[in-house]
Amino acid sequence: MAKPEIKKLPGPNFEALVEKSSKYISPSYTRDGFYSVAAERGEGVNIWDVDGNRFLDFAAGIAVCATGHCHPKVVAAIRDQAGKLLHMSGTDFYYPPQAELAQKLAEIVPGAPNKKVFFSNSGAEAVEAAMKLSRYHTKRPYWLAYYGAFHGRTFGALSLSSSKSIQRERFAPLVPQVIHVPYPDCYRCAFHETYPKCDLWCLRYIEDVVFKGEIPAEEVAGFFTEPIQGEGGYNVPPPGYMKALKELTEKHGILFVSDEIQAGMGRTGKMFAIEHDEVLPDIVTLAKGIASGMPLGATVASSSIMDWKPGAHASTFGGNPVSCRAALATIELLEEGLVANAAKVGAYFKSKLEGLTQSWDHLDHARGRGLMLAVEVVKSKESREGWPEKRTAVVRQAFMRGLIILGCGASGIRFIPPLVATKEDVDTALSILEDALKEVFKR
Repeated sequence: MAKPEIKKLPGPNFEALVEKSSKYISPSYTRDGFYSVAAERGEGVNIWDVDGNRFLDFAAGIAVCATGHCHPKVVAAIRDQAGKLLHMSGTDFYYPPQAELAQKLAEIVPGAPNKKVFFSNSGAEAVEAAMKLSRYHTKRPYWLAYYGAFHGRTFGALSLSSSKSIQRERFAPLVPQVIHVPYPDCYRCAFHETYPKCDLWCLRYIEDVVFKGEIPAEEVAGFFTEPIQGEGGYNVPPPGYMKALKELTEKHGILFVSDEIQAGMGRTGKMFAIEHDEVLPDIVTLAKGIASGMPLGATVASSSIMDWKPGAHASTFGGNPVSCRAALATIELLEEGLVANAAKVGAYFKSKLEGLTQSWDHLDHARGRGLMLAVEVVKSKESREGWPEKRTAVVRQAFMRGLIILGCGASGIRFIPPLVATKEDVDTALSILEDALKEVFKR
């Protein structure tokens, strides 16, 4: 693929749109004038802005556009359904797309058989449902989550989240009874241990310290985990950790909740990220890539766990028929080859990132699975001290050259292109990234 076509940044139409947005839209959004794209249309891995600039999108709407921008099959499903039924509310009525999608998810989501699905509009809502369901089913008051976790911004989901303090600032008190523990990040271990010599001390810490000194295990309803930690840094747990965690939760009757909102729907080269660890979760939360850009969230659990009574939880817009049709088309495309493509292209991409870390003094720790990858910007490889200012500069310089990428964690750069990305797209992205690195590090 040819490199993106950049005329002028920022362009005049962009500046006019920013002025209007600043006047009428909440300032709480994390937009940045030098970075945000005023997108007008998209196709595959490409985005065109209001000034005619073409960008290579390796953010995919923050891992949402799994099948690429405006995949013809998804667009056709949306148009067909929009001409039939836009809304009927799955809370009180029945309609075919919702039932069809629920059946499909019950078949493909890992876990115990005879699963049921609760539909919502977003990842945060899917997490809220999982929190309520875990407490309803177990009759226990506490939840466990990780430092660095991001599960959403509504009050319950935010109470589980612990990735950036600004997200929680001035919103206390949050939902009580949430206990955070360190995520198994072997690159920067919170306990300064080394895997595998540590014998998974971060997991034993939960049993030996948290359960003995802070809360009884028998009062914990659910443990919310990301199979790969997303906003917190694209951290991948070491081999054996998730299986051992599942054993720990089963021992104490705690529900294992796998948050697949960013890592699921084929992104890691398997349909769901937890499948890499061969663990069967009790509850799974889904959103982002599930409907290729249409708003949809889902909470999936076995019938024995999803045992709440009618009226215990509901959603007016959850399981919207248009979103459900988009999700069915998305899953079909994933099964027809996009999950396999994520595995194949992702392996190629990761090998190239590993090569970059060898040739650049301030790049380290290429990591991830499938097309959920990251690399760290550090002051030195020996200290592993992050360099967030330089990370931000690299992201900006890449953007100015037509590549859209995002940060993650303290100083990571993440790469989450649509799953239709090719090796040629990866080569183009890496060429732009190298140009950005040369500019930032004056090489």
